[in-house]
Amino acid sequence: MSFVKSLHDEEIKGAKHTVKEIYQQPDLWLQTVGIIEKQKVEIEHFISEKIHSNKARIIFTGAGTSAYVGDTLSPVLRKELPNQIDSISTTDIVTNPLNYFKKEVPTLLVSFARSGNSPESVATYFLAKKLINNISQIIITCNPEGQLAKEAGKDENTLVLLMPEESNDQGFAMTSSFSCMYISALLTFQLDRLEEFKRKIEVVSENAKRILTQQYKTVKNLVSLNKKRVVYLGSSTLKGLSQEASLKHLELTSGKIPTFHESVLGFRHGPKSLVDDETLIFVFLSNDPYTRKYEIDLLKELKNDGGSKTVVAAANTNNKEIEEICDCAFIIPQQENIHLDDHLVALNYLVIGQLFALFNSIHLGVTPDNPSPTGMVNRVVKGVNIYNF
Repeated sequence: MSFVKSLHDEEIKGAKHTVKEIYQQPDLWLQTVGIIEKQKVEIEHFISEKIHSNKARIIFTGAGTSAYVGDTLSPVLRKELPNQIDSISTTDIVTNPLNYFKKEVPTLLVSFARSGNSPESVATYFLAKKLINNISQIIITCNPEGQLAKEAGKDENTLVLLMPEESNDQGFAMTSSFSCMYISALLTFQLDRLEEFKRKIEVVSENAKRILTQQYKTVKNLVSLNKKRVVYLGSSTLKGLSQEASLKHLELTSGKIPTFHESVLGFRHGPKSLVDDETLIFVFLSNDPYTRKYEIDLLKELKNDGGSKTVVAAANTNNKEIEEICDCAFIIPQQENIHLDDHLVALNYLVIGQLFALFNSIHLGVTPDNPSPTGMVNRVVKGVNIYNF
């Protein structure tokens, strides 16, 4: 673990789970593809019967980071599939189920769950069965012993997809669990592109290893700037990613540094007011040339604004202009004849965000594996009463 060598023994003691779970991702991504490939026939049959035959609405759901899997995933699948696709968190569904569930609309509910024991996730599973006439469900989880996996295993209208065992993160913050569940869902709904997907995930995995063994030094340098607030910006799929990166930093630093996320264009409409000299801004650049034009414009605007803020761009394009208009650029190398769409390059940007959160946590004297030792915030949420609907 190259980036681990730069940490002191005392720092590692409180971060061993988080460090391992960030570092293991490139290998687990390949394992995840293998898991889905082995279940290919079963998944295709389920999708054909439950979705294609009745043009079912698809809802992605989860709580916290698990909800952000759907937020990051849904834009690309809206483009690829004819179905209505929504990403709705379990924390919204549980309090107001009739605002989101349509009784007469055939629906596939896809639940993302690291542990499968979050009260809202289990409640949403049962609410869907109770309130929707034609309901099928896919449970994508990292814990075969979780309540959600066990309940779903009894139901013939539910498909359970178990992630690699090691993705059931033991650290406080979800890292490899997020990325493995995300990859599995991407592939589940695009199995006709399996071979192409496998080649591209191999490239993404190699990129991530390069970040973890070489580019991590740049991340540590950003931490040493001691900025007092952090902003994450992205468009479409990368807006969902910015939400996850923002939460990861907030969780691992125990809220000591305020974080914010927004779309690239949305940032000008008020939220930009929070920028001052103590702000660090991450801009996750799209691999779509059209979308990137708007993002380049924002980078230029931020540079022309002056001040001592720090603007960091992450890109998968060898563009000298990008390096000239920001303070720091993470360039993910392009591979000849391999184009990575945003939903795949997002995985490399994700690792950068995770490392920044980890290193800043350690820098601030927080214990990454347990950043909330008082129990105010828990690895699996507690204190939620579920009421009969």
